Amino acid sequence: MKEFHTPALATVDPSDNAVSALFALAEKDPNRAALAYRDGDKFVDVPLGEFAAEVRQLAAGLISLGIEAGSKIALHCSTRPEFTYFDYAIWAAGCVTVPIYETSSEEQVEWIISNSEAVAVISETQEMKDTFDSVAASIPTCEHSIVIDHGGFDQLLEAGKAVDPAQVDARWQAINHDGLATLVYTSGTTGRPKGCMLSHHNFISTVRQVVALTPEIFAEGNSTLMFLPLAHIFARIVEVGCVSSGVKLGFSTGVPQLVEELGMYHPTWVFSVPRVFEKVYNSAQHKAHADGKGKIFDYAAKISEEFSRQTQAGRVKPLTKVQHTIFDKLVYSKLRDVFGGKVNYAISGGAALGERLGHFFMGAGIHVLEGYGLTETTAVATFNRPKATEIGSVGLPVPGGTVRIADDGEVLLKGDHIMMGYYKNDAATAESINPDGWFHTGDIGELDAAGFLRITGRKKEILVTAAGKNVAPAVIEDRIRAHALISQAMVVGDGEKFIACLITIDPDAFPEWAEEHGKSGSTVADLIDDPDLRAAVEEAIEDGNKAVSKAEAVKEFRILPEDFTIDGGEMTPTLKLRRAIVMKKYAGMVEDIYR
Repeated sequence: MKEFHTPALATVDPSDNAVSALFALAEKDPNRAALAYRDGDKFVDVPLGEFAAEVRQLAAGLISLGIEAGSKIALHCSTRPEFTYFDYAIWAAGCVTVPIYETSSEEQVEWIISNSEAVAVISETQEMKDTFDSVAASIPTCEHSIVIDHGGFDQLLEAGKAVDPAQVDARWQAINHDGLATLVYTSGTTGRPKGCMLSHHNFISTVRQVVALTPEIFAEGNSTLMFLPLAHIFARIVEVGCVSSGVKLGFSTGVPQLVEELGMYHPTWVFSVPRVFEKVYNSAQHKAHADGKGKIFDYAAKISEEFSRQTQAGRVKPLTKVQHTIFDKLVYSKLRDVFGGKVNYAISGGAALGERLGHFFMGAGIHVLEGYGLTETTAVATFNRPKATEIGSVGLPVPGGTVRIADDGEVLLKGDHIMMGYYKNDAATAESINPDGWFHTGDIGELDAAGFLRITGRKKEILVTAAGKNVAPAVIEDRIRAHALISQAMVVGDGEKFIACLITIDPDAFPEWAEEHGKSGSTVADLIDDPDLRAAVEEAIEDGNKAVSKAEAVKEFRILPEDFTIDGGEMTPTLKLRRAIVMKKYAGMVEDIYR
């Protein structure tokens, strides 16, 4: 058993919470930009004073509906400024936010609203309201329905004028650290989602510790662009971190516009899940090859990784320095421009980034700070700091937090960031948090002597071949996905004689590849047995096999007719692979591999 603890850096006052932090900062510096939204070809700032005033007014509007303190309010909304307004307004009214992903099904919406006993639902669009309406009859506790796109925002502002502002102040001033702030339902891979109960202390303690440790990120004048789903805890903790510290939080209008908007907004740091960083790399690689500059890009990528690895080791070779300087002008600067040109740091979380990408971006001048956490840990459990980074690790424990490696390799966590438990599910809570307060993550990991954690797999995802060899899929999957034509790779072979892999083709890269190979107009489904396509995939497989032992190497593969998607159910809203669902959907294909 191995254990590492990081001492707390910040003392959190009992009256400190996300709402009081906003109001205190707005009173101190009302003209500082809090949020920013796109209007045409520019971003418009929202001053702290204006944001705080409208949050109070929206909270008053909720109170005008007769909603009591402590009530749960469902927020079914995509990433847009109104989500943050309502999130804070719900808290200011003394209530509990229950976020719902925009992609959630009718069954999921019904379960989350009914299980949480939400008394109101705020829907973003008519389509989302229709989803609620289709199940509303079975949720009698939900008495109020507000639609943002139908003027719900302005209607609540107007209704709030009839409420004494003192009522709002009394609500948010009564918030205590043990109070429930939000119920976040884990997307999970099977079964119904569980509602993670996160307290106001979970939120503000996590934020204060992280901000105290990373002044380079949360400094005055800094900014970031929000494009991840705000229903996910990773985006929510960034939201609260920015608002509480005065970092300007811009809102992208959607991933399709992301590159354009990064160029307009010029954030000083970005945060994302690994798949987005992977897509940036693969797109740049594919474009370089299409323009006849593939060899230059590939060599530049190699030098970028070498520069980062040598820097981490403490000595950069003179030749590497010279080559890195040349490629910085030719290649790396253009990559930084994709992120807006001013990005110094990139925070990666939600899944494993992998050493390859971490070193590539670090060498290209974007300091990647990979972290690790779960909904149950208020998004943050460990993270790399600007002055303490180990690429390939997920960093050191959050200040005040402790990491322990159990005898079976499972990562256990303890600290003020650990959830209160699962809502109305004592059995699941007892299964996840032992009597001594240790949260069992279900992840397998290793701690080095300096306290850096490395995640090596999931307890439930470790494959054991018929020969008894334990195989952690992440290492080889990461290498296979490095190929520009590959979108997803899922290793299979539990209980079988050898390891195989299910492959999906990147829908963005495929059309150009098809044209180059005289197959224009074809779909992936048309070409799953095509020799040229299989040869390209074999190239990726061969490269992936270099990262593992012979017993772990992929011996066979199948190209799937379509990519994994959120709508298809194979990916979570934060782009994590739902292995159990993929296995069920393609069971026949897997059986055929081993037949």
